[in-house]
Amino acid sequence: MDFWPEFLASSWGKEFVAGGFGGIAGIIAGYPLDTLRIRQQNSKSGSAVSIFRRLIAVEGPSALYRGMAAPLASVTFQNAMVFQTYAILSRAFDKSRDSREPPSYKGVALGGVGTGALQSLILSPVELLKIRLQLQQKPHIGSTPEKGPVSLARSILKAEGARGLYRGLTITALRDAPAHGLYFWTYEYMRETLHPGCRKNGRETLTTMLVAGGLAGVASWVSCYPLDVVKTRLQAQTRSSIKYNGIIDCFRKSVEIDGYRVLWRGLGTAVARAFVVNGAIFAAYELSLRCFFGNGQHETIQTDNALKVPSA
Repeated sequence: MDFWPEFLASSWGKEFVAGGFGGIAGIIAGYPLDTLRIRQQNSKSGSAVSIFRRLIAVEGPSALYRGMAAPLASVTFQNAMVFQTYAILSRAFDKSRDSREPPSYKGVALGGVGTGALQSLILSPVELLKIRLQLQQKPHIGSTPEKGPVSLARSILKAEGARGLYRGLTITALRDAPAHGLYFWTYEYMRETLHPGCRKNGRETLTTMLVAGGLAGVASWVSCYPLDVVKTRLQAQTRSSIKYNGIIDCFRKSVEIDGYRVLWRGLGTAVARAFVVNGAIFAAYELSLRCFFGNGQHETIQTDNALKVPSA
């Protein structure tokens, strides 16, 4: 009975909850753009504007948020894991440095790579469910009704087992590990560039955090986007509609049919989403911590914990 009051009174508990708020804000803010990105990646043609118009006309505005329950349900734990894992690994890869100093950029990058690789174990099945639901068309009268994330997960487990739910795990890890390394490195570098000395004193402005976070999100997405296109296509296929026999086969067939441009289809939507999502995450995360700690305490917590930030 005393667990939750003690947990929420601790620094770790407050950061856990703040990370949850940040992740939820990011998903709500960027989900419509994410739905458009997924549909662009899995289609043979169509701009974001034309897909948006067709989706609204045929399926209604609610289709933009279809499948959002799956990432929302996991976002608190996922972001908390990202925060803590990054903080531990960035220090572990930088043991020669004084613990009172912020981790080096090398420690930041390597910690981000490790965090991305571990996060894929949680993120892969969640994204598979999200992608399947985002691509699910509005049913016609008399056809099979739409499925929610729980119903879809059960049907996949029944038909394919855990292996079906983890389809695309390898490509998710290949995408997330280097992208997270670049994400954290870019964020730390940009916040220090925009506000010199802030990595030590933790006194950067909210605007600095928003801009640095947005640029970090854009950099990480641009670096891994071709892998994300392949991942979407692999996770979109079901047991009854197998088109690709692995990562290399998916890459080769996609390029043969649609050309190399297919690997960048939807990039503009993804970049816009990355900036919006990271802005929302950092704003919600920062404001939540300030509510919990107050400005003075929060500055100390930031410095001591080497800035644990989420990725989207």
